[in-house]
Order: sequence, then structure tokens, then C-alpha cells
Amino acid sequence: MRLGGQEITGLGEDALARLRRDSIGIVFQAFHLIPTMTALENVAMPLELAGSKDAAARAEAALRAVGLGHRLTHLPGQLSGGEQQRVALARAFAPSPRLLLADEPTGNLDQATGEAVMELMFHLREQTGATLLLITHDPLLAARCTRLVRFADGRVMVPA
Repeated sequence: MRLGGQEITGLGEDALARLRRDSIGIVFQAFHLIPTMTALENVAMPLELAGSKDAAARAEAALRAVGLGHRLTHLPGQLSGGEQQRVALARAFAPSPRLLLADEPTGNLDQATGEAVMELMFHLREQTGATLLLITHDPLLAARCTRLVRFADGRVMVPA
């Protein structure tokens, strides 16, 4: 198996952890923000752990890119669901991943907010050139994707 031209099948645990940190962004259905950290801190923390010297500046730029430049110092509990999901998007895109995994990224959002978050996700993907892999039950969201793989009962469904 390859990711970004690199063979990853034989990598050890440490190398796989570095690869995930440096090359893969993840957006969860549940936002997984640290409740005692501000939006800026939530986005900067993974960058800091990766040794980024400009973590705060990159985190701020990522939050501004998702329209949250005015909410940098707010805690997750002070943000709406859509704003929390945008913080999660900023956190996933800030390290400039080659692959972005999104598990039901609109599942906890109302329809209008979900549509806005998806527009933003596709826009960020287009800007960065990252590969976007979505898991969704939403047929409208799935229709926006260039390739669909359907699963049922744990099996890949072959088109009729």
C-alpha cells in the first residue's frame, strides 16, 4: 500500500505514527476538541507536538481560512456546533495533509450548517490538493464526490 508515493506496508509503529501526524488529517463526526483549550490552542497543539516552530501562526491562519478569525480565544463550549466543526476542519488542514479522512463530518449539524461545512471542506481540499475520503450516509454529499464505494453489511457492493 502506498500513500503519497511512499510504500507504507512495512513501516514500523513509530514511522506509521509520524506518517499519520505529517500526512493525514482527520475530521470526526464528534468534534473531539479539548474543552479547556481555546480554538487557537486546539488547532495549534498537533502542530506543536509535531515540532512546528510557527504553530500558533499556522493555527491562526487555518482558523481564519475557515471563517473563525474572530473566535480564536473562545473555548469549544462557547462555539456553536458548526463553529466547532470548522475548528476541527482547521485542525485537520493546518498541517497540510496529503489525505483528509472525514467520518460523517456533517452528521451532528443541521442541514444548512452541514452544507456550509461541506462547501468549506471541498474548497479547502481544492486549495490544498489533498485527497478527501468521506464516510457518509448523505446521498447529496455522496453525489458531490468523484468516486463512490458503497458498503452494506460489511461488504463492498458491486454495481448492478
